[in-house]
Formats: sequence, C-alpha cells, structure tokens
Amino acid sequence: MLGRAITLVESRNPERQEQAQELLHRLLPYAGKAQRVGVTGVPGVGKSTFIESLGTKLTAEGSKVAVLAVDPTSSRTGGSILGDKTRMPKLASDPQAFIRPSPSAGSLGGVARATRETMVLLEAAGYDVVLVETVGVGQSEITVAEMVDFFLVLMLPGAGDELQGIKKGILEIADMVAVNKADGDNRRRAEAAKREYEAALHILTPASPNWSPPVVLCAGLTGEGLDELWQKIEEHRRIFTETGEREEKRQGQQIRWMWAMLEDRLISSLRSAPAVREALPSIEADVAAGVLTPSRAVDTLLAKWRASL
Repeated sequence: MLGRAITLVESRNPERQEQAQELLHRLLPYAGKAQRVGVTGVPGVGKSTFIESLGTKLTAEGSKVAVLAVDPTSSRTGGSILGDKTRMPKLASDPQAFIRPSPSAGSLGGVARATRETMVLLEAAGYDVVLVETVGVGQSEITVAEMVDFFLVLMLPGAGDELQGIKKGILEIADMVAVNKADGDNRRRAEAAKREYEAALHILTPASPNWSPPVVLCAGLTGEGLDELWQKIEEHRRIFTETGEREEKRQGQQIRWMWAMLEDRLISSLRSAPAVREALPSIEADVAAGVLTPSRAVDTLLAKWRASL
C-alpha cells in the first residue's frame, strides 16, 4: 500500500496528481515526527553499505527505518537502474525497514521530484528514521540538505589530495563529516584524514551558533563507530529541538517546498501548452543556428504561453 501511495505521488498524470495531493493533505497531520537524515559522499565511499549497517543497527534498537535511495536518471536514455535493494539485501528483508529506489528524473542534486512528498507518506506510515541517499557530491547537493534535519557527508581516508577536490559548499552545509572505511590498514590514514577535515571545517563559520560540525570515524562494513555517529545525530536533534531551530528549519523547508512545487507546475503548464509545443521545434532550431538569442526565444515562448491561458 505504501509503495502504491509513493507511485501515486511520483506520477505526472494530472488526475493522479490531484489524488496524490488529496492523500497528502489528509496525511499531513500524522507526519513530521521522524528524524530525516541526508547521506551523501564521493563515488566509492560506500554509501549503500554504510546505510545498510546503520539501518540494521537502528531497527535492532526498535526504530522503523525508511531509505529513499535516489538513482541517477540517464540524460541520454531517460532510464535508471534502481538497484539499491540489491546493494542492501539485509536491510531490504528487514520487516522494520522500507527501501524505496526512485529515479532522479533529472532533478537538481539527484533528488526525485516527489522526495518531499514521499517523506510525508513514510512518516505517516510510522517510520521514525528516514535516510535519503543521494547520488554523489556536488554543489547541487544543497537541494538534499534543504529537505532533511541532518546532512551527513561521507569521506574516504587519505584526505590530502581529495580535500582539494571537495567543493567548499558541501562542507558549509554538512552537519557532520564521517570518514568511512576507517578499519584495518586504513585506520592510520583515516585518522590523518579526520585531522584534515577538522582543520577545513574549523575555518568555516558554522550555520548555527549552537552546533560545530564534528568529524567522526566509522566503518560501514563492520559497523565500527556507528554508535558514536548516531549519538551525534541524536545530540543535534536534542539541541535544535530545545533552541527551536529544528521547528524553524522545518517551516523554512515547507516554504521552499511550496516555491519548488510552483516552479515545477509552471514549467509543466508551459511545456504542455499546445501553442508552445507547436512553436518549440522551430524556436530551438533558430537558437541552435544562432539566428535567435535565447533571451528572445524565452520571451516568445512566454508570450505564446500567456496567450493560451
């Protein structure tokens, strides 16, 4: 039933969208109580293994855990692999867990268009921890950070050269940095990486005067360090609840959600207008040929759209 409800809110069919909004309106009073955690990291950092270990640890302690694993959509074929359940077999078979792979559909930051609505459904269904796995590190991951309570960035041991490739924007929005795969022979390199990241975070101004993003060591494969990591997340929740920042952040997210939905609906309305659809091929051809400026093309398309309203 939950899977079908998520499929409904992901649909772009106008009639189904109307049904989805009615469903969300009825469920909204039962949502909002879960801990929402975004997880991102460089390719190969082991996000899926880490999330499976953390998820099974939390379900063993009595939590109901939902994972939204956003798959990148191919810009060439429009398809997604959606193989996250195969990468988390233990968690996928856990009765206290729910994994939902979703195609990003080209959304900024690899976040599915309906991820926010899906979180409402999961919370209303009784899941008290929602983990959002993103497709990788980039400036666009700000989109993820703006829909969760806590944003966790996973890094690999060997900070030296990697630190140069990390966009400053990622560290600015991180609530915590975790150096993953910090076990066995990697331990010494992981400790060196931890010092590098601590130094990098030290020169940045924290988003909140009540929280300085910590750097922790962990190993998703063995579960080492996950207790300390989750304690930090719980500590963040306690502090931000007491100061009122958690509620304030949620309210701001709701407003940004509204504007994101408005932009999505306006673009959809413009693209579906018959006059725009008819004129678009020739306008695109003129822009590509350099005989029409993009700015003038936009003005023309908007004029045709307005005339159709």
